[in-house]
Amino acid sequence: MENPKLVNARGLSCPQPALMTSRVLSSVSGGTVEVLVDSATARDNVIRTAEKTGWKAATEALSDGSFQLTLTK
Repeated sequence: MENPKLVNARGLSCPQPALMTSRVLSSVSGGTVEVLVDSATARDNVIRTAEKTGWKAATEALSDGSFQLTLTK
């Protein structure tokens, strides 16, 4: 199994996390992409971006207040 791609968008303001994620999602046909963000707004925007292109999103709140999103297709 291939290692998931990682998008570390912590510390970036919107729309940068969603744009970074969109670029990665469009470069792969499927699999798993992990995204790290540190705001609820960025989390929601990344999820919306992923779901519009057929990806499924699972969210985990991390102990430092950031979020890890696991996107699969």
